[in-house]
Amino acid sequence: MTKKTLVCSCNQTMPLDIVQIAKGLDVEAKTIRLNNALCRQEIGTFIEACQGSDEIVLACTQEKRLFDEVAGEQEKALVAPIKFVNIRETGGWSADAKQAMPKISALLAKAALPDPDPVNTVSYQSGGRLLIIGPGDVAMDWAKRLSKDLSVGVLCTSSGVLPEARDFPVYSGQVKSLKGYLGAFNIEWLQKNPIDLELCTRCGACVDACPEGAIDLSYQIDLEKCKSHRSCVKSCSAIGAINFSRTEESRTEGWDLILDLSKEPILKMSQPPQGYFAPKSDPLEQAVAVTKIMGMVGEFEKPKFFAYNEKICAHGRNGQVGCSACVDVCSTAAIDSVFRDGKGTVSVNPNLCMGCGACATVCPSGAMRYNYPSVSYLGQQVRVMGKAYRAAGAKVAPSLLLHSDTKGQELIQELGRLASTQKAKFKGVPAHVIPMGLHHSASTGVEFWLASLAHGFSQVAVLLSGEEAPEYQKAISDQVKLACSLTEGLGYAKDRIVLLQADSSVALEKDISSLVATDALCPPATFGFSNEKRETLEAALEHLMAHASKKVTDTEPLILGAGSPIGGIAVNQDACTLCMSCVGACPESALRDNEEAPQLSFIERNCVQCGLCVKTCPESALSLLPRLQTTEIRKKTIVLNETKPFHCISCGKPFGTLKMVELMVGKLSLHAAFSGAATERLKMCSDCRVVDMINKPTDDDVV
Repeated sequence: MTKKTLVCSCNQTMPLDIVQIAKGLDVEAKTIRLNNALCRQEIGTFIEACQGSDEIVLACTQEKRLFDEVAGEQEKALVAPIKFVNIRETGGWSADAKQAMPKISALLAKAALPDPDPVNTVSYQSGGRLLIIGPGDVAMDWAKRLSKDLSVGVLCTSSGVLPEARDFPVYSGQVKSLKGYLGAFNIEWLQKNPIDLELCTRCGACVDACPEGAIDLSYQIDLEKCKSHRSCVKSCSAIGAINFSRTEESRTEGWDLILDLSKEPILKMSQPPQGYFAPKSDPLEQAVAVTKIMGMVGEFEKPKFFAYNEKICAHGRNGQVGCSACVDVCSTAAIDSVFRDGKGTVSVNPNLCMGCGACATVCPSGAMRYNYPSVSYLGQQVRVMGKAYRAAGAKVAPSLLLHSDTKGQELIQELGRLASTQKAKFKGVPAHVIPMGLHHSASTGVEFWLASLAHGFSQVAVLLSGEEAPEYQKAISDQVKLACSLTEGLGYAKDRIVLLQADSSVALEKDISSLVATDALCPPATFGFSNEKRETLEAALEHLMAHASKKVTDTEPLILGAGSPIGGIAVNQDACTLCMSCVGACPESALRDNEEAPQLSFIERNCVQCGLCVKTCPESALSLLPRLQTTEIRKKTIVLNETKPFHCISCGKPFGTLKMVELMVGKLSLHAAFSGAATERLKMCSDCRVVDMINKPTDDDVV
């Protein structure tokens, strides 16, 4: 199936060289149709393209809705979905638009790729049961409006006049906990007021009976006014709604949706779960939230953004916690620590996951993997863009600008429009900078960035636009520091990996100007991006090290900072007894024993610096060495410690090490069971020790 590319100069506001663009795409120029007003007078060109069997790549995103509608009205169904790509704000509208043809080729080549493989989905079911939490008057006002369309309940956190008709349940109290997601929220609150609104009939007898006026039509007792006459209790004796000595204050209930009208949200995470809305006290925001709530009844799906491989997770062994990076970084509380029989893993609630990908970014082993889309697909986009950019005759290497598909994309488009309408103030996106949208800015990390450099990009910039949770901002900042320590340590120029932080187009204009056009770090690599994180990282490091000006040698490794996922292990041989506890604790098989001899060996390439071996070692003989060794050393199996085996003095069978037996004798020789002649038993294997106790019993052996 061939591809047909339609581009539009947008009323000649963009200079486009179709011949150069076609060269970058490695196609004939006639397969690219240049238009001036494709969405208006020349819409016939698009209709004609829809009649054929070609795949259509359309370089216009502003009129996507129009083109989709026109395509849907055609009698002949499209063979393949239309691919849309923005070349206007990202390149054609900039101060150096004439030099942007290689970038435009790259963007068109990326858009022409097949769609990524579909991912599994996560389901939600909402029956429309809505709990409104907040001050009584406001909460009940919204409840009255919504009760005709939704099954509504109100939890009053402060008093409010109750409606005469009991059209919806009303509770009172303070929230103790709120957990869950769309269709499965569970709330626990404390019912402290003596009047239970669930039992109250609102007859008004207590209001009339109270001598202090401590009860009004909210049917809650003002305990500061109450003088304990208990007249209200007598008046309500038939109903029993008033109880000053209530011991059970906790109440729980399940709901599908939550409208939190509290001044400060109950759930304080940066990305609250689906179905939870906290517009605070702003009437406009409350109205917006209610509009969204009305559309959240039924069955819904979202992508399952992640995949988890428990086998290589470095979270815990032997009851010790090693890496907890994913648990710490998650801003949605979707990831929990789980220990069973001493082994630690993590549990991810896919309904709470919002797809930021930060858990995969900070995971050192690759046990947590991002799938929306996969790293291999993103890598394919990078490789295709780099190839098209070079083929179009670019004189400098491209810079890759990673941004979110939401706020980040909005800032780039706004900057492009400013560059077109206010040319004296704004230059727009430089010709060598290729924007690449991600579902979330935190979804890529050091291995992806280094691999992009290895494939011919001169710089990788990550744009944080202010929408990211603080946890994600720190995680990306730490990843950038690690990446820079690697590139700069290998002798490459500074700022090959940069972090841009801009929450406005004006700020972005300033920051993006720091991405200076320059040459690539090295010849483009040929390896593919793997979904296995460590494979991509190792391939990128090997390529960059091979072309580095500062060589890592056998005697001079590149020293890295604490927290690096790359490094080795130091062993204090005087303290180590070769008990091999560390081998059992290592989740990545970096530490290994030898069945034939007391020997501890190590493969540095496998080590993720989780520290489980250090925490497990009973002699405190191990320490982490964050560093980058040569590729050859990292691949080798290196002996860290070894000793001669100790042979049983009775049968001659090896059963331990000399150091271990000496240590055991030193510690247990004062014990009554092993004192005197019985000390020799410590030098025997377990079988011979039992035989010796039977044949030569001591007083301590007799029970």
